[in-house]
Amino acid sequence: EDEDMHDLVIRGGTVFDGTGTGGRTADVVVNDGRITEVGKASGRGREEVNADGLAVSPGFVDVHTHFDAQVFWDTTLSPSPLHGVTTVIGGNCGFTIAPLEPEHSEYLMRMLARVEGMPLESLEQGVPWNWRSFAEYLDAIDGTLMPNAGFMVGHCPIRKIVMGERAVGHAATAEELAKMQALLRESLAAGGLGFSSTWAKTHNDANGDPVPSRSATPEELIELCRVVSEFPGTAGVEFIPTVGKFDDDVDKLLCDMSVAANRPLNWNVIFPVARHREVIERKLAASDYASKHGGKVIALTGPAPIDTRINFETGFVLDALDGWSSAMAASNEEKMALLSDPAKRSDLNEKAQNSGTFRGIARWERMRVGEVWLEHNKHLEGKTIGEIAREQGKTAFDALCDLVVDDELKTGLYPPSVGTDDETWAFRGELWGDERTVIGASDAGAHLDLLATFNYSTSLLESVRTRKLIDLPSAIQQLTDVPAQLYGLTERGRIEEGYHADIAVFDADSVAPSATEVREDLPGGAWRIYGQAEGMKYVYVNGVKVVEGKDFESTRPGTLLRSGRDTHGSPLR
Repeated sequence: EDEDMHDLVIRGGTVFDGTGTGGRTADVVVNDGRITEVGKASGRGREEVNADGLAVSPGFVDVHTHFDAQVFWDTTLSPSPLHGVTTVIGGNCGFTIAPLEPEHSEYLMRMLARVEGMPLESLEQGVPWNWRSFAEYLDAIDGTLMPNAGFMVGHCPIRKIVMGERAVGHAATAEELAKMQALLRESLAAGGLGFSSTWAKTHNDANGDPVPSRSATPEELIELCRVVSEFPGTAGVEFIPTVGKFDDDVDKLLCDMSVAANRPLNWNVIFPVARHREVIERKLAASDYASKHGGKVIALTGPAPIDTRINFETGFVLDALDGWSSAMAASNEEKMALLSDPAKRSDLNEKAQNSGTFRGIARWERMRVGEVWLEHNKHLEGKTIGEIAREQGKTAFDALCDLVVDDELKTGLYPPSVGTDDETWAFRGELWGDERTVIGASDAGAHLDLLATFNYSTSLLESVRTRKLIDLPSAIQQLTDVPAQLYGLTERGRIEEGYHADIAVFDADSVAPSATEVREDLPGGAWRIYGQAEGMKYVYVNGVKVVEGKDFESTRPGTLLRSGRDTHGSPLR
């Protein structure tokens, strides 16, 4: 074999290095999984790619996913790599499946099914549940994955192990807090990337009770963040504050958590709507407070309007309506009986109409019927509940309940997309360039029945082309170097000599998400919303091709990112 042969040469593409500077025509040479030359290649490659007319970019870094369970039944972590994603961070929002006590697997499984929209039968049949420590969980998946993946350590399982039944609804004693810190310490030492938690009002367990982390005091959160500061290389903290208004207490809490961890904290999530500009500006002010007080607080923001698919079978989102959480946690039989009872039905509707923040969900007449389950309801697909109610001479809620009960709760219901107006698009563009935000919120691996936001990267690139709110080099920087720097990923996120060869090659003139579809490909025969990408030509992870066009390769070159070894974190002081 010729000594001068390189492993891979990507020739003549327009290289965007991830730093936000304009593209330049260059060859990218890869050897042993690293980029060794950017410029004029010094020789030929065993693998040669003609990238003439194509963009060559660092692979995208998705900081907010929930692939913790999917890693066991789908090591490609589909569909993310089809969208150019080469590194994912899982374990967000306090919901991880490690560490684990055998008697809690049922609770955690049902909690995940509830809050993250993962079908229970898939979690039961597709996940072995045979580890205890965070170390054992990481070891079980090390070497099996297509993209690089790192995992935060979630608050809920730690609280459940230490406090048992008391985890829900009780404050921790000093002794319990010390035990939680010890468990977090052990998990970070094994390579956990950081700490994640939630106070979100929408996060309820399978019994309809708030998830364990929602009972944590500010002090508990801060003391757990302190453990993160003990480990060089940890990436940071991810948290969902209470949904609703940000006030001085929220600013202070987010900042105190960041300072205690000596790392950035990113919180979830801003979905821009122009008419809520003032509220959003107020939330961003938490970042300004933190930078004055020695912390760093970054808001996660999504790149596109969201189409949400709601259904009564899982009841997620609906359970945020006042007085609905226990009804939505009931079994399918109980739920159907409840929705068929005129008195109970009208009681539910009355509560829903008085739900404050979430009342918008209860404007039933505006919901559009997406997919129906039973053949005889197919003619209703595409109609709004309001139209159906008029045709049937019923109130909107009666028409909705009748359809949903008849359809065995499986009907896909779509509230109107929020934020499709030009003003909101302009506001989105401002937020993308704001130093106080990072683009993400894909939630890939979660809400399999609810969202298609896994396509956030190709969706951003498409809107850059069609709306020109920011330029292509900046968009690529936001998808690569910005998140890689935020989490201190070592030598990832740029096309630069010496960096890991995580690379996406795409056609900037056609890159876009494909139409979404429903696929029945989960363990136990469950279905999910799925979508491929247009214009993505090749994706490489650590120098190995993982995607060509719309197809996955059989390769699994991903590195399991362990804090301290694969990350240097971003300490604040």
